[in-house]
Amino acid sequence: MAIQSTITLNNGTVIPQVGLGVFQTPDGETTVNAVTAALEAGYRHIDTAMIYGNEASVGEGLRRSGVPRDDVFVTTKLWNDDIRARRGRDAFEESLDRLGLDYVNLYLIHWPADGWSQAWDDLQAIYATGRAKAIGVSNFERHHLEELLAHTDVKPAVDQIESSPQFANQQLIDFAHAQGIDVEAWSPLGGTGGNLLADPQLAEIGDKYGKSAAQVVIRWHIQRGVVVLPKSTHTERIRQNIDVFDFNLTDADMAAIDAIDTGKRNGADPDHFDF
Repeated sequence: MAIQSTITLNNGTVIPQVGLGVFQTPDGETTVNAVTAALEAGYRHIDTAMIYGNEASVGEGLRRSGVPRDDVFVTTKLWNDDIRARRGRDAFEESLDRLGLDYVNLYLIHWPADGWSQAWDDLQAIYATGRAKAIGVSNFERHHLEELLAHTDVKPAVDQIESSPQFANQQLIDFAHAQGIDVEAWSPLGGTGGNLLADPQLAEIGDKYGKSAAQVVIRWHIQRGVVVLPKSTHTERIRQNIDVFDFNLTDADMAAIDAIDTGKRNGADPDHFDF
């Protein structure tokens, strides 16, 4: 069992700071096996979404693992087509059915698609039923958060955004934290848009601690107070990605990693997306 750190969200819900992301993980045994391997390695946080097409496999992996449901933090998300069609409540029911769960720990608006303010009303209604223990948003920029905060009864618990050493997105993180909103990082290892993990500086930092470049980056996120969602289908890599609680990066290490920032996204721009 890996040591795990947690963050207490603004409504008192406790979220494990490292979770398994399953974006682009194929439905079926690949996802089932990744989830069971993660839970066996000590993860207690799985992040999926309707559009990933693998919610059913996430639920199956959870059941096969034998880990009690209440011990695992499960997130899923409301997709853009359902936001635009104002299907927030129906889409949530469908996600629960696919997962085979009575509740999720966190339900997110996936992108600020047209109609997201109505979707937020739906999420607040779902939250009031207790079947989403917390609600939040994903890919919201500062202006989206400002608009939401001006017209909501329930403050979002998190904003899940792109963040990696190549695109730290630190100003948005700082703004969210100042509002009492926690931040989750997707594509935390830089995604497919670059060869971040081949960076010799990360390797050099890792050598000091007997850790890989990926473990160094995950540790950097943790020390920034961010929830980090690395994804992998390889059991050994899954285990390595949570083996990050036995060392601390120095201020100099953190500054060196901060300096990698290019300011360029690997993923879509929340203000200009076409899906």
